[in-house]
Amino acid sequence: MDELTRLKIEAAAFRGLVDHLRKRSDVQNIDIMNTAGFCRNCLAKWYKAAAEHYGAAMSYEDAQEAVYGMPISAWKAQHQRPASAEQQKKFEDGAALHARIGVIE
Repeated sequence: MDELTRLKIEAAAFRGLVDHLRKRSDVQNIDIMNTAGFCRNCLAKWYKAAAEHYGAAMSYEDAQEAVYGMPISAWKAQHQRPASAEQQKKFEDGAALHARIGVIE
């Protein structure tokens, strides 16, 4: 597979993941983190890191909007619920398994 095709495929897969997460606003970030070790905010951090790696200035808020499809404040107001004590404990206990943010080439 040539490099351009690989990049197009990876970009399409990323867009599919982002689209799916936007549709599943019922699923809380903490639940995704506790299950998979990453969440929408991690995707935004990877997006920002990649933009900066390739010379494009991007704020974290702009990266979040690219992932959430709206400003984070609007998403939180519409969809975010407070984490339970059990969710928070699981989050803290699993911290060693959480995604590490950086550019993967």
